[in-house]
Amino acid sequence: MKIISLILLLVSAFLGIKHGWDAFQPGNAEQAKMMATLGISQAVLPYFGVASIAAGLLLLFPQTFFAANLLNAFSIVLIMALALRAGDYKMALLEIPFLAIPLLLIWLKYPFKF
Repeated sequence: MKIISLILLLVSAFLGIKHGWDAFQPGNAEQAKMMATLGISQAVLPYFGVASIAAGLLLLFPQTFFAANLLNAFSIVLIMALALRAGDYKMALLEIPFLAIPLLLIWLKYPFKF
């Protein structure tokens, strides 16, 4: 179980940092359309980026592991709620596996804690 937890932890941390970094990069037309559909303006994207990078980094420490997973789960639920409000049910359903990752990590606990 510790190996699965470690793999999920590293994947989640990598994705958090990568998605956070991507929020600071200029997006293509498809990404801009998706953000407009969700009602997220370009001015708000850096805040999402900082929160995502912070959650990705905080996952690596046992003291902040739970809070980081909670932040990740909250951000995914927020995206799902915005997608449902916009009527994009496919996007909301596609987020379900990503919501399972932080919840599964919380259940498995921090892999390096002895």
